[in-house]
Amino acid sequence: MKIGITHGDINGIGYEIILKTLFDTRMNEMITPIVYGSSKVASYHRKLLNIGDFSFNIIKHADQAVLKRSNLINIVDTEVKVDIGESTSIASEMAILSLEMATSDLKAGKLDAIVTAPINKSNIHSDKFNFPGHSEYFAKQFGVEDFLMFMVSPVIRIGVVTGHISISEVPQKISKSLILKKIMMMNRSLVEDFGIRRPKIAVLGLNPHAGDEGILGKEDGEVIFPAIRDAFEKNILAFGPYPADGFFASGQFQKFDAVLAMYHDQGLIPFKILAHNEGVNFTAGLPYVRTSPAHGTAYEIAGKDLANPDSFRHSIYCAMDIVSNRKSVL
Repeated sequence: MKIGITHGDINGIGYEIILKTLFDTRMNEMITPIVYGSSKVASYHRKLLNIGDFSFNIIKHADQAVLKRSNLINIVDTEVKVDIGESTSIASEMAILSLEMATSDLKAGKLDAIVTAPINKSNIHSDKFNFPGHSEYFAKQFGVEDFLMFMVSPVIRIGVVTGHISISEVPQKISKSLILKKIMMMNRSLVEDFGIRRPKIAVLGLNPHAGDEGILGKEDGEVIFPAIRDAFEKNILAFGPYPADGFFASGQFQKFDAVLAMYHDQGLIPFKILAHNEGVNFTAGLPYVRTSPAHGTAYEIAGKDLANPDSFRHSIYCAMDIVSNRKSVL
Protein backbone atom coordinates (compact mmCIF):
# COMPACT_ATOMS: atom_id res chain seq x y z
CA MET A 1 0.00 0.00 0.00
CA LYS A 2 1.49 3.34 -1.07
CA ILE A 3 0.86 6.10 1.47
CA GLY A 4 1.67 9.65 0.41
CA ILE A 5 2.85 11.93 3.21
CA THR A 6 2.81 15.72 2.93
CA HIS A 7 5.46 17.42 5.04
CA GLY A 8 3.23 20.28 6.26
CA ASP A 9 4.89 23.35 7.77
CA ILE A 10 8.65 22.85 7.65
CA ASN A 11 9.14 25.09 10.71
CA GLY A 12 6.86 23.01 12.92
CA ILE A 13 6.99 19.45 14.20
CA GLY A 14 6.01 17.87 10.88
CA TYR A 15 9.40 16.44 10.00
CA GLU A 16 10.01 15.35 13.57
CA ILE A 17 6.90 13.17 13.72
CA ILE A 18 7.51 11.87 10.19
CA LEU A 19 11.12 10.93 10.94
CA LYS A 20 10.30 9.37 14.31
CA THR A 21 7.54 7.30 12.71
CA LEU A 22 9.58 6.10 9.74
CA PHE A 23 12.74 5.53 11.79
CA ASP A 24 11.01 2.40 13.06
CA THR A 25 11.65 0.16 10.06
CA ARG A 26 8.67 -2.03 10.94
CA MET A 27 6.52 0.66 9.30
CA ASN A 28 8.15 -0.16 5.96
CA GLU A 29 7.00 -3.76 6.33
CA MET A 30 3.38 -2.57 6.27
CA ILE A 31 3.40 0.31 3.78
CA THR A 32 5.49 2.02 1.15
CA PRO A 33 5.75 5.60 2.45
CA ILE A 34 6.29 8.42 -0.03
CA VAL A 35 7.08 11.80 1.52
CA TYR A 36 6.48 14.89 -0.60
CA GLY A 37 9.11 17.21 0.76
CA SER A 38 12.77 18.17 0.67
CA SER A 39 15.71 15.89 1.38
CA LYS A 40 17.71 18.91 2.54
CA VAL A 41 15.02 20.01 4.97
CA ALA A 42 14.66 16.43 6.18
CA SER A 43 18.43 16.22 6.72
CA TYR A 44 18.36 19.51 8.65
CA HIS A 45 15.68 18.20 11.00
CA ARG A 46 17.37 14.82 11.36
CA LYS A 47 20.61 16.43 12.49
CA LEU A 48 18.79 18.90 14.74
CA LEU A 49 16.97 16.05 16.46
CA ASN A 50 20.04 13.78 16.48
CA ILE A 51 18.16 10.97 14.78
CA GLY A 52 20.74 8.35 13.98
CA ASP A 53 21.12 5.99 11.05
CA PHE A 54 18.25 6.99 8.81
CA SER A 55 18.05 8.05 5.19
CA PHE A 56 15.35 8.48 2.56
CA ASN A 57 15.36 6.78 -0.80
CA ILE A 58 15.18 9.80 -3.13
CA ILE A 59 12.88 9.39 -6.13
CA LYS A 60 11.46 11.69 -8.81
CA HIS A 61 8.07 10.05 -9.25
CA ALA A 62 5.76 7.93 -7.09
CA ASP A 63 6.07 5.10 -9.59
CA GLN A 64 9.75 4.77 -8.63
CA ALA A 65 9.02 4.08 -4.94
CA VAL A 66 11.01 1.16 -3.55
CA LEU A 67 9.37 -1.42 -1.32
CA LYS A 68 10.52 -1.61 2.31
CA ARG A 69 12.15 1.80 2.07
CA SER A 70 11.06 5.28 3.14
CA ASN A 71 10.86 7.21 -0.13
CA LEU A 72 10.99 10.97 -0.64
CA ILE A 73 10.13 13.09 -3.68
CA ASN A 74 11.99 16.39 -3.75
CA ILE A 75 9.34 19.00 -4.47
CA VAL A 76 12.12 21.60 -4.91
CA ASP A 77 15.79 21.33 -5.84
CA THR A 78 16.94 24.60 -4.30
CA GLU A 79 18.00 25.38 -0.74
CA VAL A 80 15.11 26.08 1.58
CA LYS A 81 15.47 28.24 4.68
CA VAL A 82 14.13 26.65 7.85
CA ASP A 83 13.21 28.95 10.73
CA ILE A 84 12.28 26.62 13.54
CA GLY A 85 9.17 27.68 15.41
CA GLU A 86 8.48 30.63 13.09
CA SER A 87 5.67 31.40 10.69
CA THR A 88 7.21 32.24 7.30
CA SER A 89 6.03 32.65 3.72
CA ILE A 90 8.58 30.06 2.54
CA ALA A 91 7.06 27.48 4.87
CA SER A 92 3.57 28.17 3.55
CA GLU A 93 4.73 27.89 -0.08
CA MET A 94 6.43 24.58 0.67
CA ALA A 95 3.34 23.25 2.44
CA ILE A 96 1.09 24.13 -0.50
CA LEU A 97 3.48 22.63 -3.06
CA SER A 98 3.71 19.37 -1.12
CA LEU A 99 -0.06 19.20 -0.84
CA GLU A 100 -0.62 19.91 -4.53
CA MET A 101 1.87 17.31 -5.74
CA ALA A 102 0.60 14.59 -3.41
CA THR A 103 -3.02 15.32 -4.32
CA SER A 104 -2.20 15.12 -8.02
CA ASP A 105 -0.64 11.68 -7.54
CA LEU A 106 -3.60 10.54 -5.45
CA LYS A 107 -5.98 11.57 -8.23
CA ALA A 108 -3.82 9.74 -10.75
CA GLY A 109 -4.06 6.51 -8.78
CA LYS A 110 -0.38 6.49 -7.83
CA LEU A 111 -1.19 6.52 -4.10
CA ASP A 112 -3.65 4.55 -1.99
CA ALA A 113 -4.07 7.30 0.60
CA ILE A 114 -2.61 10.56 1.90
CA VAL A 115 -1.53 11.40 5.43
CA THR A 116 -1.02 15.13 5.94
CA ALA A 117 1.39 16.64 8.45
CA PRO A 118 0.16 19.82 10.21
CA ILE A 119 -0.03 23.17 8.42
CA ASN A 120 -0.27 26.69 9.81
CA LYS A 121 -3.75 27.71 8.73
CA SER A 122 -3.04 31.41 9.07
CA ASN A 123 0.17 31.66 7.05
CA ILE A 124 -0.91 29.17 4.36
CA HIS A 125 -4.06 31.16 3.60
CA SER A 126 -3.59 32.87 0.23
CA ASP A 127 -4.96 33.11 -3.30
CA LYS A 128 -3.60 29.60 -3.90
CA PHE A 129 -5.00 28.17 -0.67
CA ASN A 130 -8.25 29.90 0.22
CA PHE A 131 -9.53 27.21 2.58
CA PRO A 132 -10.05 26.96 6.37
CA GLY A 133 -8.11 23.69 6.43
CA HIS A 134 -7.12 20.45 4.73
CA SER A 135 -10.65 19.00 4.70
CA GLU A 136 -12.10 21.85 2.70
CA TYR A 137 -9.15 21.75 0.29
CA PHE A 138 -9.62 18.06 -0.48
CA ALA A 139 -13.38 18.46 -0.86
CA LYS A 140 -12.77 21.11 -3.51
CA GLN A 141 -10.09 19.07 -5.27
CA PHE A 142 -12.32 16.02 -5.52
CA GLY A 143 -15.50 17.92 -6.41
CA VAL A 144 -17.26 16.97 -3.18
CA GLU A 145 -19.76 19.41 -1.69
CA ASP A 146 -20.45 17.50 1.52
CA PHE A 147 -17.93 15.85 3.78
CA LEU A 148 -17.60 14.97 7.44
CA MET A 149 -14.77 16.00 9.73
CA PHE A 150 -14.47 12.72 11.61
CA MET A 151 -12.11 12.46 14.59
CA VAL A 152 -11.32 8.83 15.36
CA SER A 153 -9.34 6.91 17.96
CA PRO A 154 -9.43 3.47 19.60
CA VAL A 155 -11.52 5.03 22.40
CA ILE A 156 -14.02 7.28 20.65
CA ARG A 157 -15.15 8.62 17.26
CA ILE A 158 -16.62 12.11 16.96
CA GLY A 159 -17.87 13.96 13.88
CA VAL A 160 -19.03 17.58 13.68
CA VAL A 161 -21.99 19.12 11.86
CA THR A 162 -20.23 22.47 11.48
CA GLY A 163 -16.46 22.57 11.27
CA HIS A 164 -14.12 25.50 10.85
CA ILE A 165 -16.56 28.36 11.31
CA SER A 166 -17.07 31.01 13.97
CA ILE A 167 -19.14 29.93 16.96
CA SER A 168 -21.48 32.87 16.27
CA GLU A 169 -22.41 31.30 12.91
CA VAL A 170 -23.32 27.87 14.28
CA PRO A 171 -27.01 28.43 15.18
CA GLN A 172 -27.70 29.82 11.72
CA LYS A 173 -25.81 27.07 9.94
CA ILE A 174 -27.40 24.03 11.55
CA SER A 175 -30.62 22.81 9.96
CA LYS A 176 -32.64 19.63 9.93
CA SER A 177 -31.42 18.75 6.44
CA LEU A 178 -27.74 19.39 7.28
CA ILE A 179 -27.87 17.33 10.47
CA LEU A 180 -29.64 14.47 8.68
CA LYS A 181 -27.05 14.61 5.92
CA LYS A 182 -24.19 14.38 8.45
CA ILE A 183 -25.87 11.50 10.28
CA MET A 184 -26.21 9.61 7.00
CA MET A 185 -22.59 10.31 6.07
CA MET A 186 -21.40 9.16 9.48
CA ASN A 187 -23.47 5.98 9.26
CA ARG A 188 -22.13 5.19 5.79
CA SER A 189 -18.54 5.83 6.89
CA LEU A 190 -18.91 3.60 9.94
CA VAL A 191 -20.15 0.79 7.69
CA GLU A 192 -17.81 1.20 4.71
CA ASP A 193 -14.68 2.71 6.31
CA PHE A 194 -14.73 1.06 9.72
CA GLY A 195 -16.54 -2.21 9.01
CA ILE A 196 -19.34 -1.75 11.57
CA ARG A 197 -22.52 -3.45 10.35
CA ARG A 198 -25.23 -1.73 12.42
CA PRO A 199 -23.59 1.32 13.98
CA LYS A 200 -25.18 3.24 16.83
CA ILE A 201 -24.83 7.02 16.61
CA ALA A 202 -25.34 9.51 19.44
CA VAL A 203 -26.30 13.06 18.45
CA LEU A 204 -25.51 15.92 20.83
CA GLY A 205 -27.74 18.90 21.49
CA LEU A 206 -26.77 22.47 20.73
CA ASN A 207 -27.81 24.25 23.90
CA PRO A 208 -27.04 23.59 27.59
CA HIS A 209 -29.04 20.60 28.83
CA ALA A 210 -30.10 20.01 25.19
CA GLY A 211 -32.39 23.03 25.49
CA ASP A 212 -34.11 21.87 28.68
CA GLU A 213 -37.40 21.32 26.81
CA GLY A 214 -37.21 24.68 25.09
CA ILE A 215 -36.33 26.78 28.14
CA LEU A 216 -32.68 27.24 27.06
CA GLY A 217 -33.18 27.15 23.30
CA LYS A 218 -35.51 25.81 20.63
CA GLU A 219 -32.99 24.24 18.23
CA ASP A 220 -32.71 20.92 20.07
CA GLY A 221 -36.43 20.15 19.89
CA GLU A 222 -37.32 21.89 16.64
CA VAL A 223 -34.25 21.15 14.47
CA ILE A 224 -32.04 18.40 15.92
CA PHE A 225 -34.68 15.94 17.15
CA PRO A 226 -36.63 15.91 13.85
CA ALA A 227 -33.39 15.12 12.00
CA ILE A 228 -32.70 12.21 14.36
CA ARG A 229 -36.29 10.97 13.91
CA ASP A 230 -35.94 11.07 10.11
CA ALA A 231 -32.62 9.21 10.31
CA PHE A 232 -34.23 6.52 12.46
CA GLU A 233 -37.01 6.18 9.91
CA LYS A 234 -34.28 5.53 7.33
CA ASN A 235 -33.17 2.55 9.43
CA ILE A 236 -30.19 4.40 10.93
CA LEU A 237 -29.67 3.83 14.66
CA ALA A 238 -29.37 7.49 15.68
CA PHE A 239 -30.31 8.66 19.17
CA GLY A 240 -30.51 11.94 21.05
CA PRO A 241 -30.15 14.83 21.35
CA TYR A 242 -27.96 14.37 24.42
CA PRO A 243 -26.66 17.17 26.68
CA ALA A 244 -22.93 17.21 25.91
CA ASP A 245 -21.65 17.67 29.47
CA GLY A 246 -23.44 14.75 31.09
CA PHE A 247 -23.02 12.57 28.03
CA PHE A 248 -19.24 12.55 28.30
CA ALA A 249 -18.96 12.86 32.09
CA SER A 250 -21.13 9.77 32.63
CA GLY A 251 -19.23 7.67 30.10
CA GLN A 252 -22.40 7.24 28.05
CA PHE A 253 -20.34 7.72 24.87
CA GLN A 254 -18.95 4.22 25.35
CA LYS A 255 -22.32 2.74 24.36
CA PHE A 256 -22.12 4.20 20.85
CA ASP A 257 -19.96 3.64 17.78
CA ALA A 258 -19.73 7.36 17.08
CA VAL A 259 -20.93 10.75 18.29
CA LEU A 260 -22.15 13.66 16.17
CA ALA A 261 -21.44 17.07 17.72
CA MET A 262 -23.01 20.32 16.55
CA TYR A 263 -19.83 22.38 16.40
CA HIS A 264 -16.04 22.11 16.48
CA ASP A 265 -15.12 22.57 20.13
CA GLN A 266 -18.14 20.66 21.43
CA GLY A 267 -16.70 17.57 19.78
CA LEU A 268 -12.97 18.16 19.73
CA ILE A 269 -12.42 19.12 23.36
CA PRO A 270 -13.72 15.80 24.76
CA PHE A 271 -12.16 13.93 21.85
CA LYS A 272 -8.65 15.23 22.51
CA ILE A 273 -8.99 14.55 26.23
CA LEU A 274 -10.19 11.00 25.69
CA ALA A 275 -8.04 10.08 22.68
CA HIS A 276 -4.79 11.25 24.30
CA ASN A 277 -2.02 10.89 21.69
CA GLU A 278 -3.85 8.45 19.44
CA GLY A 279 -6.37 10.80 17.82
CA VAL A 280 -6.71 10.96 14.04
CA ASN A 281 -8.50 13.48 11.84
CA PHE A 282 -10.23 11.63 8.98
CA THR A 283 -12.15 13.37 6.21
CA ALA A 284 -15.14 11.11 5.56
CA GLY A 285 -17.19 11.42 2.38
CA LEU A 286 -14.26 11.75 -0.02
CA PRO A 287 -13.63 9.26 -2.83
CA TYR A 288 -10.04 8.95 -1.56
CA VAL A 289 -8.64 8.36 1.92
CA ARG A 290 -7.04 11.25 3.79
CA THR A 291 -6.02 11.27 7.45
CA SER A 292 -3.87 13.50 9.65
CA PRO A 293 -2.71 13.71 13.26
CA ALA A 294 -5.10 15.47 15.61
CA HIS A 295 -2.74 18.32 16.46
CA GLY A 296 -1.13 21.39 14.93
CA THR A 297 2.34 22.61 14.03
CA ALA A 298 3.33 23.04 17.71
CA TYR A 299 5.88 25.77 17.00
CA GLU A 300 6.63 26.07 20.72
CA ILE A 301 8.28 22.63 20.85
CA ALA A 302 9.59 22.42 17.27
CA GLY A 303 13.19 21.27 17.04
CA LYS A 304 13.35 20.29 20.72
CA ASP A 305 12.81 16.54 20.36
CA LEU A 306 9.60 16.80 22.38
CA ALA A 307 6.99 15.94 19.75
CA ASN A 308 5.06 12.70 20.26
CA PRO A 309 4.66 10.81 16.93
CA ASP A 310 1.84 8.53 18.14
CA SER A 311 -0.99 10.52 16.55
CA PHE A 312 0.85 10.59 13.22
CA ARG A 313 1.60 6.88 13.44
CA HIS A 314 -2.06 6.14 14.16
CA SER A 315 -3.00 8.31 11.18
CA ILE A 316 -1.08 5.90 8.97
CA TYR A 317 -2.66 2.87 10.63
CA CYS A 318 -6.10 4.43 10.24
CA ALA A 319 -5.53 5.17 6.54
CA MET A 320 -4.42 1.58 5.98
CA ASP A 321 -7.47 0.16 7.72
CA ILE A 322 -9.91 2.38 5.82
CA VAL A 323 -8.38 1.53 2.44
CA SER A 324 -8.61 -2.18 3.30
CA ASN A 325 -12.19 -1.88 4.59
CA ARG A 326 -13.32 -0.05 1.46
CA LYS A 327 -11.83 -2.78 -0.71
CA SER A 328 -13.60 -5.48 1.29
CA VAL A 329 -16.94 -3.68 0.86
CA LEU A 330 -16.41 -3.58 -2.92
